Amino acid sequence: MKLNPIFIAISACLLSTNINAQQANQPANQPANQEKANDSESRYAERIQILGAHDKLRTQGGATSLVSEATLEKFEFDDINKVLASVPGVNIREEDGYGLRPNIGFRGSTPERSKKISLMEDGVLISPAPYSAPSAYYFPMVSRMTAVEVFKGPAAIKYGPNTVAGALNLVTRSVPTDNESAIDLAYGTDNYNKAHLHHGQTVGRFGYLVEGLYTKADGFKSIDFSDADTGFEKSDLMAKFKYDFSGSQSKHFVELKLAYAQETSDETYLGLTDADFNVEPNRRYAATQKDKMQWTHDTVQLTHYIELGSVDLITRIYQHDFARDWRKVSSLGQGAPSLLDVLIQPDSSEHQKYYQILSGQQAGDIILGTNDRSYQSKGIQSDLSWQFISGDIQHKVDAGIRLHQDYINRDHFEETFSMSESGTLGSAANKEFTSVNQEKTDALSVYLQDAMTLDNLTVTAGIRGEYIDARYQNRKNENDWLEKESRIWLPSLSAFYKLHSDYGVFAGVHQGYVPSSPQQNDQDVEAEKSINYEMGFRLNNGHINAEIVAFYNDYSNLKESCTFSQSSNCPLDSDFNGGNVNVYGLEAHIANQFTLTDALDMPWSVTYSYTRSEFEDSFVSDYPQWGAVEQGDSMPYQPDHSLTLSSGLAATNWQLNAQLKYTGEMLEAAGDGVNLSGKVIEASTILDISASYYFPNNHTVYLKADNITEETHIVSRRPNGARPGKPRQLILGYKFSF
Repeated sequence: MKLNPIFIAISACLLSTNINAQQANQPANQPANQEKANDSESRYAERIQILGAHDKLRTQGGATSLVSEATLEKFEFDDINKVLASVPGVNIREEDGYGLRPNIGFRGSTPERSKKISLMEDGVLISPAPYSAPSAYYFPMVSRMTAVEVFKGPAAIKYGPNTVAGALNLVTRSVPTDNESAIDLAYGTDNYNKAHLHHGQTVGRFGYLVEGLYTKADGFKSIDFSDADTGFEKSDLMAKFKYDFSGSQSKHFVELKLAYAQETSDETYLGLTDADFNVEPNRRYAATQKDKMQWTHDTVQLTHYIELGSVDLITRIYQHDFARDWRKVSSLGQGAPSLLDVLIQPDSSEHQKYYQILSGQQAGDIILGTNDRSYQSKGIQSDLSWQFISGDIQHKVDAGIRLHQDYINRDHFEETFSMSESGTLGSAANKEFTSVNQEKTDALSVYLQDAMTLDNLTVTAGIRGEYIDARYQNRKNENDWLEKESRIWLPSLSAFYKLHSDYGVFAGVHQGYVPSSPQQNDQDVEAEKSINYEMGFRLNNGHINAEIVAFYNDYSNLKESCTFSQSSNCPLDSDFNGGNVNVYGLEAHIANQFTLTDALDMPWSVTYSYTRSEFEDSFVSDYPQWGAVEQGDSMPYQPDHSLTLSSGLAATNWQLNAQLKYTGEMLEAAGDGVNLSGKVIEASTILDISASYYFPNNHTVYLKADNITEETHIVSRRPNGARPGKPRQLILGYKFSF
């Protein structure tokens, strides 16, 4: 099952032919009925921004959350970790302080590189290689998004391949119907800079949008014996071109989306000893002075949308290319202890010498590994929606098919650098390739879902199919290869009962699935599977918006894989079975707005999550986050409690907002016998504040303070040592729209 370029070209030609045929009998410039056009825009918006604006009571099952454009603009967050603070059921392991490579999990699934969630942009998979290598080392810049959506439970069955945890959809700016332009400039602590511009309009049937975003910061850490920056520089360009073929009988258009992004960041995986962290948390050892990540990402996406009566169909042809190389400290040479071992016990007789080399106090060799990787993800997907009435039952049928191919090429190599007694690294020597391989996957996905409404009851039944053919090839040895195939059907069933026009209850069950790596034999490591249950209450009366959900995920097999981002103590990309695990909890989100006076409102919201997990079997694993697990042990990086309180004041020409996030303590490892056994990430409380003032003629000035109390805490000791969250950051910005 290959994605042939000829096949894609033929599909595009057929698409164009279909467009021309539909328009042949219509006057060239005949406008559609305005009421129909508005309804059509709403239906198309639901394909791109799936949840809409929460302006009605949603009757389908499955827990969902929407972070709207207005909410995103309140705090001007660049970090997706902070954006998701208002979404219940999200567990996060922070890393660099800026959210450059987030680690996001839902309902207790591992947050490692967000690999257990289906990550999408405008409804299309956006991870570099979502089947072959799902770890999301690329993540879109949230600053250019107009909405963020989260789907959990049966609501995620449409968006695979990963259906255990759920899906995250990032929504980009749409082509405006009128002439629209805006600029956003900001400057802040640590030489933070942001320039964000967009312009677009629609003239007749043709519309376009161009958008550019640039951000940088020098970083908040300092490197021993060096004045090098520890920050980042990112740029992102996007253009959309849209032509509308709509007539009086149909909504019909084609849109081309082009995007390019790049990043250079002076990031490392090497942290600190706990003792050094307590003295100076924003310190970096001399060994990290040459660590650097560089990547580029580009997207080409052609979208065709047609709406005929009660049926609409959207087809997207897409290709994403991602190339990265990350040079960072990887080891201290053959026979030396691991970096994490050294930093856990730096004063032992075995480790003291190596600690002094890392910190630039003693001469010695340091191995820097460069993980050079290239990815491609491409495919064609069609999603159809059909609404009709059969007897007394209203049906909303959604169906989709996706033909997808992705691959990852690894060209990892190591070089030896000499640390001098003056704390500087010399030139590279002894270049040696370590991992030179490819993983490639062809996948066919289908889903069918019918939401059936009779009076106050809506029952939604769905099924998803995944047909996956994968291949691993060691490019150093043509005889070292493995092919595997997976065929699975994933059912879901949910129900919503409307107790009142403004509120109701729901429940659902669905099967979760995460495929195993192409280089893993299914006889050794099984795919991840679970049966997931939920029940909840939903309210939306125009003033109060609330959703409270209890969930229970019963894993028949929990699967994890080893990556550089979590440890240097296991073989890269090897998978591990965790057996039967139960994860359960409670999620709640309540939002409201008080009217204090005729000119002053007070919006507020509460987001709370309670999550517990239990291994049902005792076992010993080489996976560095498990070790010797006893029945009843909890999974790592799952806070029992997390709470976010948001409140503000909003007047005609100004607003003030505050967000307080509490995260409970998290285990670094589940069992005994691994080097972080018994270690916990302490609970933390972060307060962010923002203020905006609106001048006449669309001028706005805003001031924001992230972590205003300058909370200092360890966000993780993985992969190699204690790492801090971002300290206080002050940013002053200016916006102008015209």
